[in-house]
Amino acid sequence: MIKTAALLLTAAFATLTAASVTQPARAQAAPVAALTKSPATCPAILKHSFKRLQDEAPQDLCQYSGKVVLVVNTASYCGYTKQYEGLEKIFAKYSGRGFVVLGFPSNDFNQETGNAKEIADLCYNTYGVKFPMFAKSVVKGEQANPLYASLAKATGEQPKWNFNKYLIGRDGKVIGHFPSKVTPEDPQLTGKIEAAL
Repeated sequence: MIKTAALLLTAAFATLTAASVTQPARAQAAPVAALTKSPATCPAILKHSFKRLQDEAPQDLCQYSGKVVLVVNTASYCGYTKQYEGLEKIFAKYSGRGFVVLGFPSNDFNQETGNAKEIADLCYNTYGVKFPMFAKSVVKGEQANPLYASLAKATGEQPKWNFNKYLIGRDGKVIGHFPSKVTPEDPQLTGKIEAAL
């Protein structure tokens, strides 16, 4: 009799324990699933995939939807190359608030002749770049990569030189275009970033 009661108590305890473990686990799983972005929430301008600079792994730009995005065409041998430092500074300053810089090396102006390893070495070892960088591509004219073609269409402005900048809002709408001479830390750019955040 005592043995039977003990077995019943053990079974009841096991059932209660299992219920208390699985309920919180289910409750925690829902928010994680809710944070996963479905393709429907990705704005058209970000529905592109590009190879990452350092290893050519394909990267879906939809991972940046909901963020304020600064798109910059870069080059290693340009008078504006030192802007990498400013880009990294504003990335570090605002990334916690939902801001990202996306760098697109390009030889359109004959100042990015290096291969991926050489470009990556300059970015990461010389300038300490931590923001996402993509494989070298064309950013102007009929051969422009699809993101740059969309940006040019939205603004009516193609890059005229290296370190041209486009700012995209959280909703995927292009906020503005900034020519190379506008440095990353220029108040006319940082003011727009802060307003968008």
